[in-house]
Amino acid sequence: QVQLVESGGGLVQAGGSLRLSCAASGLTFSSYVMGWFRQAPGKEREFVGAINWNGGRTRYADSVQGRFTISRDNAKNTVYLQMNSLKPEDTAVYYCAADHKPPYASASSLAGGYDHWGQGTQVTVSS
Repeated sequence: QVQLVESGGGLVQAGGSLRLSCAASGLTFSSYVMGWFRQAPGKEREFVGAINWNGGRTRYADSVQGRFTISRDNAKNTVYLQMNSLKPEDTAVYYCAADHKPPYASASSLAGGYDHWGQGTQVTVSS
């Protein structure tokens, strides 16, 4: 079965950096758009960013544009989220998600568009 396993979360001071990883198994990784979402306590899950099948296209939420970078390594079936200049409002559980799409399709920012989800990893940014 499909498994997505996030890692790399933790506690960091404001202004610091973290790199999240999401290792995928049970799927043809290069056939999937990979997305990152986050959910803070009491809030809805929100889109962070996504990357197309070969890494040639990315899209980000306005709130993280210029601070976060998504990349992928199809040989390792892994997608990454590099988070720089972290702010307390970035505190959330971060989830990776996989969306099976044709190569020409754009990445969705809607959680409902994704087929598979990881269990999440906590990111806490202290002020």
